[in-house]
Amino acid sequence: MPRTPRIPRTAMALAAVFAFALAPAALPGRAQEASAELPALVTSCGQSIGPTTIKVVMQRLKMDFDIDPLATPETIQAKAKTGAPYKTLIITMGASLKGMGAAGIQIEDELARAAALIAEARKSGLKVIGAHIEGLKRRAQGAAAGDTTDEQSIDAVAPNADILLVLAEGNSDGRFTTISEAKGIPLVEFAKTIDLIPAMEKLFAK
Repeated sequence: MPRTPRIPRTAMALAAVFAFALAPAALPGRAQEASAELPALVTSCGQSIGPTTIKVVMQRLKMDFDIDPLATPETIQAKAKTGAPYKTLIITMGASLKGMGAAGIQIEDELARAAALIAEARKSGLKVIGAHIEGLKRRAQGAAAGDTTDEQSIDAVAPNADILLVLAEGNSDGRFTTISEAKGIPLVEFAKTIDLIPAMEKLFAK
């Protein structure tokens, strides 16, 4: 019988290296497991402009969604009664004192509203995405002295989300990575605001 040629160990080692290099890299926070379904309800915790950015992206991708800066559990319940319930709740994190002032509310109101929304989402089977898409300008590093509303918004939403969607610059101190690893929450990071488009397209690929 003809002998099977032996593959040199060096060649085998190189093959293993190339196979490893070509394999898809695992993303932080098990991002490869992150997926969500439509339709989605988009709101904020802190009345920042984050939902407007999400709106622009979802419109561009022709996704089925509603945006309501002051959404309540009743908003989710009313949609369910139409026979086409929301499948995902997107809450952008980061507070705007100007935005809250215009709405006549305070951070305490927003924290309570976010908690009620997340509780209703759990009850109704919605997936919760905590999105921080405005970078460090929507973190304590960019806030006025003594203003902790941005971080309070993060504390209220991030540890209770099913997926974290974060602009990498806003995670430069590892704040969201720590939450992701401690809670086992998939973390999806994107490098630039424009990269939010493919990130969301992949997230809602199903």
